[in-house]
Amino acid sequence: MAGTTGQLALLAQLVRPVVRGLPWRALGAGAVAGLVLAALPRVTSSDPNPWVALLLLRGAALAFALGLTFLLDDPARQVTVAVPTRRMVRGALRTALAVPLAVLWWTAAVLLIPAKVRPPVGDITLEAAAAAVVALAASAAAVRLTDEPEPGQRVAVALLAASMGAALFLPSGWGLFATPDMKNWAPGHDRWVVVLAVAALTWAACGPEPVRRRRLIPTRRTPRSGLPGA
Repeated sequence: MAGTTGQLALLAQLVRPVVRGLPWRALGAGAVAGLVLAALPRVTSSDPNPWVALLLLRGAALAFALGLTFLLDDPARQVTVAVPTRRMVRGALRTALAVPLAVLWWTAAVLLIPAKVRPPVGDITLEAAAAAVVALAASAAAVRLTDEPEPGQRVAVALLAASMGAALFLPSGWGLFATPDMKNWAPGHDRWVVVLAVAALTWAACGPEPVRRRRLIPTRRTPRSGLPGA
């Protein structure tokens, strides 16, 4: 009981510095861009197109996911690596603080889409959740596999490129980008569940600190002395 109380007290002490260290500009930019996209069907047309509304809501989810790629950026990484609190705990705390904001943001984005052209909420929420977890998994992998303190920008570019590539080149029969009136809408969302699960497992695997980083430069041997008998 005492150990649990101590851990909770430590987490409470971490909340304030973690909140200060969150990349609010990147998160805010992704959130605002997403809300603007979601609002377009309501403000630009009195008779919005369901396909356009779906496309814009997917774009909103992607915009927010791009903002999430910056969540684990830590300019002071070389300093915080020596603190007693594990990186996995600090990353989990950052994510826990962002989740309520993400839920509120997504609720607002969905409600901005007019009800008559709004896609099935459960299915489109699954897509948005998968995109968010993929972003977090990619960010966690970048932090684990490199020493870069702020990999968010590169991860965001890679995620955007991968999303565009998937939309252009994945077989349409997979249904990942189907519309509700297509027969592969339901099978496509079964595949979205797989994407979400794989991303979550990757995210969890990349959470802990690596036990040992590989040496990129071989250790130089000490030159032998030229003295006899050395």
